[in-house]
This record gives sequence, C-alpha cells and structure tokens, in this order.
Amino acid sequence: MAKYTRLEVVRTMEETGMVPLFYHSDVETGTKVLRACYDGGARLLEFTARGDFAFEVFLELNKYAIKELPGMILGVGSITDAAAASMYMQMGAHFIVTPSLREDIAIFCNRRKVMYSAGCGSLTEINRAEELGVEVVKLFPGSTYGPGFVKAIKGPQPWTSIMPTGGVSTEKGNLEAWFKAGVTCVGLGSKLISKEILDKGDYPALERSVRQTLETIKSIRMYL
Repeated sequence: MAKYTRLEVVRTMEETGMVPLFYHSDVETGTKVLRACYDGGARLLEFTARGDFAFEVFLELNKYAIKELPGMILGVGSITDAAAASMYMQMGAHFIVTPSLREDIAIFCNRRKVMYSAGCGSLTEINRAEELGVEVVKLFPGSTYGPGFVKAIKGPQPWTSIMPTGGVSTEKGNLEAWFKAGVTCVGLGSKLISKEILDKGDYPALERSVRQTLETIKSIRMYL
C-alpha cells in the first residue's frame, strides 16, 4: 500500500520540478542510483519497468527507499494494463505512469487513490485524462511536441499540469524553455542518468548532476 497520498506525490512534483526516470535489471545498481538521486536532492523516482522480472527489482528498491531514504517517493512507469498497475501497487508503488492514456488504469488508480500520470499527445487526450482524475499529464514524447505545444495548451487551459518526458535535457536553455512554457515538472531519463555514468559506476557524478539540475530549475522558476 502506498505510503504517500496522490496529492502528496503531486505536491512533491510541483515543489521539486523533476522526476528522474530509470531502469536497470540489477538491484545493487538500482540502489546506488536511488541513493545518488536522493543525496542530490531528488524526492521522486520513476522506475521504468521495461525488463523481465522488473517487478522483483522494484520491490527491493522500494523496500530500500522505505528503510533508508525517508521522504523518497517511488513510482513505476511504462505500465500498459491495470493488472500490472495492481501488482506494483501491492509492492507499494506511489504513482503509476503510462506511455498512453489508459482508462482502465485511471479508474483503478482512482479506486485506490494512487496518483496516475497518463501519456497524452493531444488536447482531446489531455481533456479526457483530466476528466478521469489525472492531476499531472505526461506529454510524451516531449521531443515531438516541444515547449510551444505546452504554451498553446496552457493558454485556454491554465489549470492543466504537464510533465514532458523525452526531449528534456539538463541544459539550462532546454529547461528554461520548458518551464517558461508552463510545465509543472520534467521527466529526465538518460540525459540525467546516462549510460556512461552507469558503465563507470560514477554515482558521485550522478549526485552532482541531480543537485545541479534541481538548482537550475529552482533558479529558472524564481524569474517566472
């Protein structure tokens, strides 16, 4: 059962402005990444469950977070059906993220009061997601739409909260464009947790990158 309510998850997304995305089949590597992100100031992490037996890895990571990392909120991404969402919720997932809008998952998450972020690519999909209770819409792939799409949506719908994933980097210019357009937070995967860092096991570098990115986001928001 989730330790944090969906509103607490949304509030943390709003406050930090960033959700690291990560998948690895090795539990030890996962815990080191999780620790580096936490020590760098991140309080959310989306485990992108894309591999065989990914649920086993997530279970161990969530146990580790609960025991060792107070305030760290773990969720699961790349979920495609309500059965998988249910399984991860039983392991304590605090939020569920999907690449597309799935009404069955929205209904299931609402029933359990677990935060759900649906992947959307049109105003119609965004409106339907919000009707189904989605607080923060995932814009995916962000590289296809860009900050201009977010700005256009926020004009008639200033209440819409958007998290672009894909096409977001740690560079100040890129982050500035997204936040000036009106995003609530950004999802950062390989641009933050790079293959090079993982291959080298350079977790201090990851910690520094997370800290710097959060500081950059904070400085950008000061002038919005």
